[in-house]
Amino acid sequence: MSGRKETVLDLAKFVDKGVQVKLTGDRQVEGTLKGYDQLLNLVLDEAKEYLRDADDPLKTTEQTRALGLIVCRGTAVMLVAPTDGTDEISNPFVQPDGA
Repeated sequence: MSGRKETVLDLAKFVDKGVQVKLTGDRQVEGTLKGYDQLLNLVLDEAKEYLRDADDPLKTTEQTRALGLIVCRGTAVMLVAPTDGTDEISNPFVQPDGA
């Protein structure tokens, strides 16, 4: 067994594609993945941050602010998801009203 550490995620297939990244501190950014390393430090281009709702800080809004080229520190990254191929669906477990 070699001493080389490998990441659990294979992010090579997402390079030059859009990704959403959730960070600690309830922050969420979206941009084009330009690079990464074994510590999960990410370089995003054309990044934008989704702003929090002033009334409910646990919810994000559709309002964004442009960040440009950023580096997300690996220790702050909680989730990386592609933006292409994801759709929001209704919750199949929610009971309809009156049931």
